[in-house]
This record gives sequence, structure tokens and C-alpha cells, in this order.
Amino acid sequence: MSLPEWMERLVKATEDIDPAAFTRMSPPQPGVGRRAAVLMLFGEGVDGPDVLLLRRADTLGSHPGQVAFPGGASDPSDDGPVATALREAYEETGVLEAGVRPVALLPELYVPVSGFVVTPVLAHWEQPNPVTPVDPAETAAVARVPIAHLADPANRFRVRHTAGYVGAAFAAPGMLVWGFTAGLLNGLLALGGWEQPWDATDVRDLELALRATQRGGGIG
Repeated sequence: MSLPEWMERLVKATEDIDPAAFTRMSPPQPGVGRRAAVLMLFGEGVDGPDVLLLRRADTLGSHPGQVAFPGGASDPSDDGPVATALREAYEETGVLEAGVRPVALLPELYVPVSGFVVTPVLAHWEQPNPVTPVDPAETAAVARVPIAHLADPANRFRVRHTAGYVGAAFAAPGMLVWGFTAGLLNGLLALGGWEQPWDATDVRDLELALRATQRGGGIG
């Protein structure tokens, strides 16, 4: 089965990608960090291309309440990053491996706050199945978010953390995408040719932005 034109364009753009141009996260140093993978799963929804995101449970000890791609740490039994990403996506959202076509591996990125060396796995959702939080203690919500919504300049800005971090952010109903996930989405929008001019000088306090998006309703 051939890929849709928009997906072929995105895959081609990831060839020989420069990590520095894709996200502010750095490539890992040898021997540093624990292996992990995330599934960047793109499908064709009622509003055009979309991407699967989840919101982590507020009670988790690591990154509580944050919006993320499905993914997590590698298990010894995993046969590489694709296996890790698919296993984690199933465990978190119920995505069935049979309907997913992995199409590219992006360069490894080191996430200092968690100590993970993450491999982003780009995939096409050829046969979508219903998804939902599998374990509410880990995943609070799951959503297919239209690319058109993320690319809309009205939903794009930057956020400032109290620690001094300033980075890309996206607003969607009931959620704020920021940090590592927003950095990856920021790069994917540009690579896929979806990016529109937006106001990068619009920098908002992270906590205020979180409260504002949470008042917008739920996701899923």
C-alpha cells in the first residue's frame, strides 16, 4: 500500500535530517542515558492529516499531566526502537500494531530532565482502531489532533518555565503541548510543509498557559 502524498513528503524530508535544525534537544553523548522511543503516529482523520497524542496522568512521578507522543523506556525484550514504540503505544492507548506502518527513524535525542536517549519513530496509521487510555493511572486522555489545528497561527506561541526554559507550545482543546513533544511537532510541521507564519515573539508564562488551555475542555 502506497503512502498518501503528504506522508511521502514528510518521510522524504526526514532523510539526512540535521537534529540541530529539527529540535533544540541535543544528540546523546556515548554511554549516556537510558534508551527510549516515541511513536509519532500520523493518520488521515475527518479534518485531514492528524497525529496521535496523549496526556499523562496527573499522579505520575515523571512529567505529570504533560502531553506526549505514546512511548517510553526500552525493555530488554524489545527488538529495537520500533518495537519499543509500538509496545508502549499499545500499552498506553490501545493502538494495534497491525494497523501501523513504521516509515522512518529520526536521530536519537537526549532529554536531560529525564535522562532518556529517545528515538522518534515516524509511522503512518494505515488502519486506525479506536483508542482510549488503557490505564488511567498512567494516561489521562488520548486524542487525534488535526495537523491543521496545530499549524494554525492562533494556536501557536512559546512558553517560559520558571527555570528559564523558553520553547515552542501549541494550544488545543483541554491541553497544552510544550517541552520535548512540542519541539518535535515544531520540526515536523516545518518538514511536512504545513507550517504557517506565526508570532514567535508571543511568549507566555507556562503555568498561566496551562490553566488557560485546561479551561478549554477535555480531549479525546
